[in-house]
Amino acid sequence: MNNKLSFSATFLGLAGLLPQLLCLVAVFDENTRYIALSAGYLYAAVIFSFLGGFWWGLAVASPGAPQWVYSVAVVPSLVAVASGIPWMIGSTWPGPSLALLGIALIAALWVDVRLNRLNLMPDWMLRLRILLSLGLGLTTLALAAL
Repeated sequence: MNNKLSFSATFLGLAGLLPQLLCLVAVFDENTRYIALSAGYLYAAVIFSFLGGFWWGLAVASPGAPQWVYSVAVVPSLVAVASGIPWMIGSTWPGPSLALLGIALIAALWVDVRLNRLNLMPDWMLRLRILLSLGLGLTTLALAAL
């Protein structure tokens, strides 16, 4: 497997942190606070769901992939939807929902490490996934705390 970190994947991946960083800035203005929290929640939920699709794609591309990968790959979408339930029913939101997504994004690194050890994910991609999961997870947790 190619272990060279792709410049375009790195650049675009890191650029993908910008929306959450902008939300983190906008949350301090009372005029944009609710929009920033809502957008930050939505962005984290969408990216977490995307991560499950990424895992599914790695499994499909590797005929010898263990079957558990498919099960784990649907979890991010289910967690993303479940994290919106408090908002849907008018309960405490968005702090707990953002916290759940932030923790889940960071915890997803466990799956990434397992996929790498199974040679389903190249080393360069794992390094990038660590940066992106920590970056998005921590900024989402910061939004949750505000």
